[in-house]
Amino acid sequence: MPKTTPSPPDRSSFPGLPSTRRAAGAGALLALAVALLAVLPLAGCGGGGDVLVLYSPHGRDLLSLFEETYEASHPGIDVRWLDMGSQEVYDRVRSERANPQADVWFGGPATIFARGAEEGLLAAYRPAWAEAVDADSVGPHDLYFPAYRTAPVILFNDEAVPRDEAPRDWDDLLAPRWRDEILIRDPLASGTLRTFFGMIVARSVTRTGTPDEGFDWLARFDVQTKEYVINPALMIEKLNRQEGLVTVWELTDALWQRKRGAPLDFVFPTSGTPIIVDSIGLVAGAPHAERARQFIDWVGSREAQLLAAREVLRIPARNDLPRDELPEWARRVLDEIVPADFDRDLVEQFGADWMRTWDREIRGRGADRLAARGDSG
Repeated sequence: MPKTTPSPPDRSSFPGLPSTRRAAGAGALLALAVALLAVLPLAGCGGGGDVLVLYSPHGRDLLSLFEETYEASHPGIDVRWLDMGSQEVYDRVRSERANPQADVWFGGPATIFARGAEEGLLAAYRPAWAEAVDADSVGPHDLYFPAYRTAPVILFNDEAVPRDEAPRDWDDLLAPRWRDEILIRDPLASGTLRTFFGMIVARSVTRTGTPDEGFDWLARFDVQTKEYVINPALMIEKLNRQEGLVTVWELTDALWQRKRGAPLDFVFPTSGTPIIVDSIGLVAGAPHAERARQFIDWVGSREAQLLAAREVLRIPARNDLPRDELPEWARRVLDEIVPADFDRDLVEQFGADWMRTWDREIRGRGADRLAARGDSG
């Protein structure tokens, strides 16, 4: 079957949860998407106060909540935000470096922030809560700090796939049962998928000294994949309609879809999942730098960390929050998740190159790679 271009869950395992192929020329499509984002208006109340501009992949739910809460406690501040993928935030901040428009880069894997730090896209600022987070998650020279923690999980439609038949680990996704049943968010635009792919290749380098084994795994995964979907909302819609049955996606969104009653469930891979340190930083040359510093201080405050956990399902990065103040779902996640063991420094150093290799040599060509290497997949 040719691949195409984008065109009730079991809540008992998480008590306390609130109720309520192919993209040809993907690099060109991503560049076009970034160009289109440049003309999109910023969301926000537009009340005419002192403006504060956020670029963020955190989604409308968190950003709207923070906009309203922060403005209520800081009269005269007009929070405006632009919601896009974490890679797209990096691309936009980079494209605007000569004339910065954003004040705060709010959200995305630390690996992407590390690239931004190396390129001079961030300014040093040590927030008031700096001592309450893991020191090894802090960027060099205080250029970025962890705000939340999340991880990729295996997400599936549980109306079509009983939980006891769902993939339990990453290698299970390569089983014949899931051929052309996997939907994946376009990895080039997604920090979550870049982290997952980076883990696969980094483990190969550690085991064998080369990335080849990891790229072979990704080639098999490419063969399994029905479609690389251009954005998360469309991917979730397709999963709900059973146009695909399984994906690899981000824990927070998986929890959020369950909260909304989507027919989706998820599992933590048994061999471990790469914990994503979701970061925040001050944009270099920010037009409203002092307001940005005050907002960063607030994001990591006890008040804002617990608000995000209770209302929009974020796992705080702070280590000093009493366990009994966290919602029950968050305590259960922290108890059950298995952190993956892999060399994060390798991903930080080589991840961008690995993704370019994947896009050039594996996307839509997984079967060809395997055949050339004498592997039927």
